[in-house]
Amino acid sequence: MTHQPMRVAVIGTGYVGLGTAALLAHIGHDVVGIDIDPDKIAALQSGQVPIHEPGLDDLLASVAHRLTWTTAYDAVSAADVVFICVGTPPGPDGSPDLQYVASAAANLAPHLNGHMQVIVNKSTVPIGTGDYVQRLLEEHAPGYDHGRHQVVSNPEFLREGTALADSLYPDRIVLGGAEGAVAKMTALYAPLIEQTFTAPATAPRPDGYTRPAVVRTTLQSAEMIKYAANAFLALKISFANEIAGLCERVGADIEEVATGIGLDQRIGHRFLQAGLGWGGSCFGKDTQGLISAGQEHNYPMPILEAAIEVNYRQRRVIIDKLLRQLKTLKGKKVGILGMAFKPDTDDLRDAPAHDLIQRLTQLGARVTAHDPIAMPRAAREWAHLTYQEAAQVEDVFDRADAVIVATEWTAYRLLDWTAMSGRMRAPVIIDARNIIRTPLDAELEQVGRSTVKGQVLPS
Repeated sequence: MTHQPMRVAVIGTGYVGLGTAALLAHIGHDVVGIDIDPDKIAALQSGQVPIHEPGLDDLLASVAHRLTWTTAYDAVSAADVVFICVGTPPGPDGSPDLQYVASAAANLAPHLNGHMQVIVNKSTVPIGTGDYVQRLLEEHAPGYDHGRHQVVSNPEFLREGTALADSLYPDRIVLGGAEGAVAKMTALYAPLIEQTFTAPATAPRPDGYTRPAVVRTTLQSAEMIKYAANAFLALKISFANEIAGLCERVGADIEEVATGIGLDQRIGHRFLQAGLGWGGSCFGKDTQGLISAGQEHNYPMPILEAAIEVNYRQRRVIIDKLLRQLKTLKGKKVGILGMAFKPDTDDLRDAPAHDLIQRLTQLGARVTAHDPIAMPRAAREWAHLTYQEAAQVEDVFDRADAVIVATEWTAYRLLDWTAMSGRMRAPVIIDARNIIRTPLDAELEQVGRSTVKGQVLPS
């Protein structure tokens, strides 16, 4: 089937905006990316991608002939579809801050014109934001017409580190809004829905993948789907961590327990990994967003509140393990392996390593930290923390009293742990991601597992 290319504007050039622009250009549309930050736009115009996401640089370069970058909102006037992909950071009370969404809507509205244009909320937003954006368009667009200018909720379900594959081969595409606007979005995504595009070399089509499900629904249901999905995944992680704590006390192994319950198809294996808990820009914010929505309607959500408490308790659990081993941290050198909140990204938002460094410093430790990708970004964003950068991973171990594995980078899994622990004073390793599988002559603690010095751990 022949698909008609559309003209698309993407407002915001962060993780979601860049991924959206790359995807739409790859499946054949002409895309203009808009951002108010002139430095980001200048970098993109020169071929520099301001974030780390595996394969994104190559994909953007391959579709550069269908991509333009600008700070000018007047590019909206030619667009058939306009995506709002700006941040919604948590406010002081934990609820999402919509100032950037509101600003984007107000700034694009004057440039809407006489042809049908769909405005898409791609950012994760509270339930009711679609109606709010529709009202902003009505107030700020001189030629506003409800029949031509319609809002659709099209939430993203990307995981940083695997964003390309998640974009190109999604489980589902959720489209919420009026029938005509959803039909236009279905046409926009037709090459993705039908999988007629050529798979890029950086993200080959998975074996057995056919096509995504398409969920057509209302604005409010689409917004709720995004929040509920992230909250449920956060809940699974917190559940695994809560069970892990009990496993340590009764002599069970959380990995064996997770395998056993994950084989139940009603539960599944994914997101049952015990460890240091979640981080990043989504799980905590979106779970709190649902709690805040419940508070607005006088509807308590105790399960979600408990999920958040368990998650942040897990960071204290790791410090407690270290204190049991060293008794005091004053004057001790403690190494941190991993600063990004997860592997294959440089994103530091709500990264557990941040809280570990902060608490270790408060307790008198001298902290040395390493990350394969995120150290330059941490130098800018974590200037308020006191730690020493490790130029190479060996520096984390040299004369250290303890090392904490905070991010499960593949490079750390492949370390010669026997050699590394031999560089330490009296080696204490807190493996907060359960990645070590070699026998060590060291005091090794993991999460939800009993470890025996000098013995091989079961995989």
